[in-house]
Amino acid sequence: MATQTRRDVLLSTLNATDIGTLESIAAKMRQVQDELLAMEQPDLAARAGDAVDALARGDVVEFRRGRAFLQSKIGHLRF
Repeated sequence: MATQTRRDVLLSTLNATDIGTLESIAAKMRQVQDELLAMEQPDLAARAGDAVDALARGDVVEFRRGRAFLQSKIGHLRF
């Protein structure tokens, strides 16, 4: 998959975490985490994991902060 397309898919997946059950939102975030690992972005993947952990704790503010951080960083990735 082309890197621009991968980035667009990641951003679309992150945007889709606004709605759904907690389980589906966590699954989408794990999907982003796995893709970031495949793209050799372990630091960003760890941040995605942190967002999933925040969601599991019920810390919605921290989850949203983590998601916004990822959206910003992924949008500026250079390949």
